[in-house]
Amino acid sequence: MKDAVLTRHELACRLAREAGALALGFFGDRSRLTIETKNSPQDVVSHADRAVEELIRTRIAEVFPEDAILGEEGGAEPGASGFGWVVDPIDGTMPFLSGLPHWCVAIAVTHADIPVVAATFAPVYDTLWEAVAGGGARRDGARLSLSQDTGLSGRMTAIGASDRTDPAHAGQVIARLMATGGVFYRNGSGAMMLAMVADGSLAGYYEAHMHPWDALGGLLLAREAGYRVAPYAMAGGRVLAASPLGYEQLVRITER
Repeated sequence: MKDAVLTRHELACRLAREAGALALGFFGDRSRLTIETKNSPQDVVSHADRAVEELIRTRIAEVFPEDAILGEEGGAEPGASGFGWVVDPIDGTMPFLSGLPHWCVAIAVTHADIPVVAATFAPVYDTLWEAVAGGGARRDGARLSLSQDTGLSGRMTAIGASDRTDPAHAGQVIARLMATGGVFYRNGSGAMMLAMVADGSLAGYYEAHMHPWDALGGLLLAREAGYRVAPYAMAGGRVLAASPLGYEQLVRITER
């Protein structure tokens, strides 16, 4: 089992970088991309998302043909190995299409629906966050760990939102955060912001609902770095991650 996880971890890291290089090429020539809306004007997709996901799917099938794959753009493919790959080819499509650097390739691997591998790569920054369940989390090879628990006051906490978010609730959460002395942060990529919690750049992250391809890898990164994360279902749902002290504060802030 351990070897099976580690070989998939190696592939996930390699794939995140390869897919990131392809996405970066599209990013440099994004004026030529055709943009489509999915569920709302806030939920967009382009040929770049589909091409990058297709590359990832092809590489996985070449090495692990019996693994399941769930991708944001291509849906689910069943498998027989017990392992599943969960992929967001470009998390932060809106920043990507706007010429902003806050987007990433997000890859997670599960076994029996439990996340065991994470690889989140931000091509513009050439930064890779990766983790193995029980083996810790790293940013560009450096081990990540919670060194000091200062809570949310005087630090930045990310609040995610999407077309599935109640605007009134999001506004209430931001107002409560600011009232406690915290600073609101958002860059448009939930997967990247969860990775930034894991490396200590952010005090915490909350979003009322996230899809698994956005959340699974980042939650594993945060947990392996010593942060506390709320229970999360494979079907999608609420995401909350922070230091132990910050977690209790964030729970109170986000209560409806």
